Amino acid sequence: MVRDALGEDAIIVATREEAGGRSVRVTAAVEQEDRYGGGDDTMLAERRPPHFEIDTDPASADSGGDWLQYDDEDEANAVIEQLTDAMLRHAVPDEITDQVISCASVLGMGSAEAALNAALEHLFSFRPLPQKPTGGTAFMLVGPPGVGKTLAAAKLAARAVMGGLRVSVISTDTVRAGGIEQLSAFTSLLRINLQKASGAKNLRQCLDAARGADQILIDTNGMNPFNPEEMRDLARLIACGDIEPVLALPAGVDSDECGEMGRIYAALGVRSILPTRIDIARRLGGILSAAHHGGMIFADASHTPKVADGLVALSSQRLTQLLLPQAAKTGRASLQPSRRSRTG
Repeated sequence: MVRDALGEDAIIVATREEAGGRSVRVTAAVEQEDRYGGGDDTMLAERRPPHFEIDTDPASADSGGDWLQYDDEDEANAVIEQLTDAMLRHAVPDEITDQVISCASVLGMGSAEAALNAALEHLFSFRPLPQKPTGGTAFMLVGPPGVGKTLAAAKLAARAVMGGLRVSVISTDTVRAGGIEQLSAFTSLLRINLQKASGAKNLRQCLDAARGADQILIDTNGMNPFNPEEMRDLARLIACGDIEPVLALPAGVDSDECGEMGRIYAALGVRSILPTRIDIARRLGGILSAAHHGGMIFADASHTPKVADGLVALSSQRLTQLLLPQAAKTGRASLQPSRRSRTG
């Protein structure tokens, strides 16, 4: 019936029983790739997919054969309106907004929270930093000046220590006034030896000395991502050993600038992003833009100035709750679409 009404390319994206099981509402959509340049099968030609109702009540089977009744789309339009308002409120770039709306239309429209959760899970990747021995891989916090790298490093160290791991911390922030002293205050409380590396050569020596630790953390000095020379210096540090760089980036920063920074750090091999200051930011479009343009994975997020329990693992559900604060009040179950169809 769907294909007869909408064509062979139509897909069913949701079904729902109504009238005590006497009828079923079927939500369907038609995909057209050419409008978006082809290749992305999650892009819809229309943001608002056609809706219609198939009445399965046998008593109405002879009512003139009018089995197809087009819905007024009020429910779908309300969901799209809520998502669009949320994207505008968080200053999310148009490109990402279009993808979120399109994915939400395909993956489920039961509620704004469920639709956004499904879209974020489809568009972004989430992988918290491991809280176990990492086999010699060191995590290096990188990012512009003043984004909270040192505090994030202290939080990671505290989490590892409370998890019973042997932790080694290295700082390359030997130039900024008070940089070493701030981290040293944290590591002293945690009874961790803090090593200092003034350059790539010293960093290699520190990494050799840290062998045997369950987890190695490296705090770096803030570098201007738009300064090629400083980025070359950072690249040399990253190349010193088995190092996984993690971008620390504060929420609430301009989306376009974050997108540019995401591309720059991705070119240096950064694959994960750790948003900071999400407790005080009111616009999260910047971190979405950085992850999108840099192809980065959301790791943990810093959501409090406290060192203990200062990190929270990001997921599509938690990000949904940050973008739609009302989602946090509706409970965990409401964020789980009852049925979802992934195309492609």
